[in-house]
Amino acid sequence: MDKQQVERVSRMESYLDESGAAIAELTEALEKYESVQNKYYELEEYYGSEDWMADFDADRAGELPADLKRGVLSEDAVYDLITDHIELMKRLQDAVLRSMELDLNSK
Repeated sequence: MDKQQVERVSRMESYLDESGAAIAELTEALEKYESVQNKYYELEEYYGSEDWMADFDADRAGELPADLKRGVLSEDAVYDLITDHIELMKRLQDAVLRSMELDLNSK
């Protein structure tokens, strides 16, 4: 029995388990993102639009129901989401490019 061989197979098995779990989780997260992607872009378009300004002004004037959830009318909530989205897209792009490079170099 070769100890290095056993350690290598054991290590590779853990890589298989970890990678499989990570890919499954990322697939699920991507499916969830894809299901709301159009809603996100609609929200992005709404933010700063004439409709958003009218809704913002109505809220400031006390014309909206007091119990209405209105985080979308805060200036920070949507802006922060857009910023987070941009950063996430950059990270995804970098991850994809890195994986493509590694795939090409391994062949």
